[in-house]
Amino acid sequence: MIQGARCLDCFAGSGALGLEALSRYASETTLLEADRQVAKQLSDNLTLLKAENGQVVNTNSLQWLAQPGQPFNLVFLDPPFRKGLLAETINLLEQFNWLAADAWIYVEAEAESAVADVPANWLLHREKIAGQVAYRLFIRQQTDLPACASVAEQEQHHVD
Repeated sequence: MIQGARCLDCFAGSGALGLEALSRYASETTLLEADRQVAKQLSDNLTLLKAENGQVVNTNSLQWLAQPGQPFNLVFLDPPFRKGLLAETINLLEQFNWLAADAWIYVEAEAESAVADVPANWLLHREKIAGQVAYRLFIRQQTDLPACASVAEQEQHHVD
């Protein structure tokens, strides 16, 4: 899935997710990071690793996503916890067409966060909850379901 994919890491932090994608032969990876010092360290790491297909953007992710862009095949969402950023990020990804038709979206969030807040065409592929963290992998598909689906509707369209 990762080999040849265009990847976006919306809240890069340490860069672990984006750097892992690059190590697995992603065609390109864009890492968004709001903190200037962290973004500089990420850029330095890309230079050290000679990862010319990686790009760090020192920006507010929500502002960056609030403009039209080129679709990504794989998106990592690991926003700071309890800041209310996940729902708005998901909305912007859909609204401004940042996602390929068959994109994979990895979401790391508070365990108590609801799966029902994702669009109906984001089918839950895998989920793991460990302590206070939920790890969810969604596959985006074209569908005639309404923009948001309940958990029951999600489960009816669950991808195994």
